[in-house]
Amino acid sequence: MIHSIKNFDEAAEKILSFMSTIVPINTLFIAKNDQKSNKIEKVINRDYALLNSGDTLPFQDTFCKLSVDYGNRVLMIEDLNDNDWTKDMTVTRNLSGGSFIGIPINFSTGENYGTICGLDNKKVEFEEEHVELFTTMASLLSYVLDLDRVNREVEELSAPMVPLTDDIAVLPVIGDISQKRAEIIIKSTLKQSSDRCLQYLILDLSGISRINKEVIHHLLQLVNMLELIGVTPILTGILPEHAQHMVQSNLIVDGILVKKSLAAALSHIGFALVEKEIAGTEERP
Repeated sequence: MIHSIKNFDEAAEKILSFMSTIVPINTLFIAKNDQKSNKIEKVINRDYALLNSGDTLPFQDTFCKLSVDYGNRVLMIEDLNDNDWTKDMTVTRNLSGGSFIGIPINFSTGENYGTICGLDNKKVEFEEEHVELFTTMASLLSYVLDLDRVNREVEELSAPMVPLTDDIAVLPVIGDISQKRAEIIIKSTLKQSSDRCLQYLILDLSGISRINKEVIHHLLQLVNMLELIGVTPILTGILPEHAQHMVQSNLIVDGILVKKSLAAALSHIGFALVEKEIAGTEERP
């Protein structure tokens, strides 16, 4: 199971599915909280739906809040109606009682992501193996969360977009462009361009260490995709050896905006780079 996990969402689905074969409880779920609201991200209901994916409640009114406050250990409540923490809660009254088990899911920094929990409107007797299972799976999910965060940071470094204004940014394309890195750059660039509502994106190619037919193909893909989402791409920093490969590849199409430098690209858009005078260099009458 562990070797086939690609990201947190896939890990969450596989883990809940696996746990449902061991823990005799109706509903297993993973919730995410921002300290204000608690949202059900993944859920498995055995016999009837107590929760649905996307359900959201105020964080203060949930059993998940109790689990987070309980610390990095499993909270077990076999009788919600008989527990001082839960007997007067609205969610307990809505369930007419039952059982709850849960443990926080944290990043390695200690920051809380949410919880992995079990819930039933009938009493469930929890065993030591259930405690061990929840503890182990929370640790695994924490590990996957950290991997996801690292992967996102790598993606951002692979496509370090530099905003110049609210709707104009520069993307320096640096180093060797492999198939995998090209996919990361395209995905990250499209997302950042959309999130920032860019009008223009200047792609500076002067830092590319090697250019060939495959690299040109990836660049054209990115250019075409940017145009489809309403962003005007401008290519700058094309070196003589780049130009030679581009002509020889027969992949270059008309209509791509190319400028010699960043200053030329900005000038085309309507901006000018102005050298700021240093104050105090000259006495004025």
